[in-house]
Amino acid sequence: MIGDIPSKKKIPFEISKGFLSYLKKFNRQHPLPIQYEELHRFISAIPLIDRHERDTYWETVFFTESDTEYLHTALTKIYAILKTDGDFSVMEHLSVARIDFCTFGNTKPFRVRIINKLNDNYDHFYIKKADASRLYGLELEHILSPNRITYLFDDNTLIEEHIAGIPGDDFIKYHMEVSLFDKTRIAKEFVKFNERCFIRLLGDMRSYNFVVDITPDIEGNQYRIRAIDFDQQSYEGRKSFYLPQYFKENNPIIFMGIENMAPEAVHQYQIEERSLIAVRAKSSAHQLNLLLKTMIRDQISFPDKVNQLKEELAYHHKSKIFDQCETMGEIVLANIKLLLAKEFQGFQL
Repeated sequence: MIGDIPSKKKIPFEISKGFLSYLKKFNRQHPLPIQYEELHRFISAIPLIDRHERDTYWETVFFTESDTEYLHTALTKIYAILKTDGDFSVMEHLSVARIDFCTFGNTKPFRVRIINKLNDNYDHFYIKKADASRLYGLELEHILSPNRITYLFDDNTLIEEHIAGIPGDDFIKYHMEVSLFDKTRIAKEFVKFNERCFIRLLGDMRSYNFVVDITPDIEGNQYRIRAIDFDQQSYEGRKSFYLPQYFKENNPIIFMGIENMAPEAVHQYQIEERSLIAVRAKSSAHQLNLLLKTMIRDQISFPDKVNQLKEELAYHHKSKIFDQCETMGEIVLANIKLLLAKEFQGFQL
């Protein structure tokens, strides 16, 4: 397996009027008490170290006393909007325990830890700069994956819920010593995850950009791999960038699959996942159609990347369906139609 990195730092794209109308229609847009840029007023920061004494690339940030009071009130309001549909009565039991800032990657997010004072239970949410391709990634995840996504958008600010699970890189380091039965289940889930990413063209799914959710079952565990970074939704031009199997960071899971699954089983799981995606698409056909109609009109990448990706996908699929594509949205639609052609016979998307 080989590694693959973005050609350059990703360029953010503004939310178009058409996409804004879509977001309002499906209740993703909501007025927020603060915006992303206000959190950059922190006056000091200290590195956040994990329990293994490793640098997490996050810093805990601190504000002046007046800013702290103002921000903490606003952040608990945001949490109430995100989790209770704006029932602010819960705020009296909530407090902000910590605000962290990530210095790694394109999004430069803030992570807010909220504590419930009644039982000391905590939760997190993230504040990021809004970017059109990232929001398209969240919407496609919500519609086509087995996972529901909760987020809010306002002006240039994006609020995302925390997605629970073991970070993929930690899972690979500390949780791979399992039974043969569980190894097969992990490999099966990775095949399905690989298929989900490729069908809707979600890129950069190396191990630190996904989490593994483990559910104890009657025999062994069930595993669900969930993307947590949607920054690279149909932006890069290389086909391999949309296949998690090609990232060297994921090699231990890849090799586990090679050792424990026959090629016929891999193909079976790919077909199963395509069928499941088709069911989700059909059940949300109206919303998916509106999303893709908006997406094909928007610029969420650059012409050279669009041309490269459509050429590589045309070669990969041995199909001319991509020849007339001029935007990333058109490529995503063509890829979905092509890979789900059997499941979509007689269905108009």
